[in-house]
Order: sequence, then structure tokens, then C-alpha cells
Amino acid sequence: MSATPESFLTVLGFDYGSRLIGVAVGNRLAASARALATIGNGSGGPDWAPLDALVRDWTPDAFVVGLPLTLDGGEQAATRGARAFAAALQRRYGRPVFTADERYTSREASRRFADQRARGTARRKDAKALDALAAQIILEAWMAAPDIPDLPSAP
Repeated sequence: MSATPESFLTVLGFDYGSRLIGVAVGNRLAASARALATIGNGSGGPDWAPLDALVRDWTPDAFVVGLPLTLDGGEQAATRGARAFAAALQRRYGRPVFTADERYTSREASRRFADQRARGTARRKDAKALDALAAQIILEAWMAAPDIPDLPSAP
């Protein structure tokens, strides 16, 4: 049985990176997303404490992790890292995790950030938020896709 749109409202999206992970929240019904935060990532893995807090605060129905594919669609070390992060999210929180092609999201995030700076709504020191903005773009693209999967209905 497929879920109704009302049963799949909140989604957290991630722009996975080896040093920082951008986080955004999206609402499927409104088809909107917004950047939330960046969390640290390193050789010991993600900083789970702030991520636990975001999951507790937003109670997402699912997660979307951007896959950093090569320009020709191939996988690379960063892709494998993002897949491992997606698997860790699923194990830790027990919610569905989807992946999305994130090619060109960094370029779009940089363009949007430059526009914000030109309008005076962002400053150079706000550049750390680029990863969260990239996560927002990943979610926007994923929600706009015509084939977004429905989640199973809750028991």
C-alpha cells in the first residue's frame, strides 16, 4: 500500500562531504526546502550529537542523501562515503533513506550564495552555510522529480 502525501511530510536532506555535511529540511506537501545546518565529519565519522538533535526536533519521515557522482555518472571515493553515510542513517534512525544525484548542486549553491551576497542577505563569513544550501538544492530537486517514491504506510 502506498503512503498518501500527508504521511510523508518531513524529509531531512544531506550534502555529504569528508569534512562537513550540509543538512536541510524539506516538506513534501509544500514542495519546499530550507537549509538548516552543517555538521562536522571526519575520520571518526559524522558528529552524531547535532544530527540526533535535528532528527529529534524535526522528526523526519525519511532522509535524502546526495550522491557525489562524477560528471559522467560514475562513482568515486566520495560516492562510497555518501552511500556509507546513508546506510549509517538507516541503521541509526530506522527510517527510509533515498539517494539523489547531486551533480551541479555545489555550483548552484555557489550561485545562490553569490546572489544572497549581492542582495546583502549573506556575508563572506556565512560561506560555511554553502553545504547546507547544497543540501537544500538536493532536496528541492528530489522533491521536484516526477518519480518520488511513496513510503509504506505506518502500521
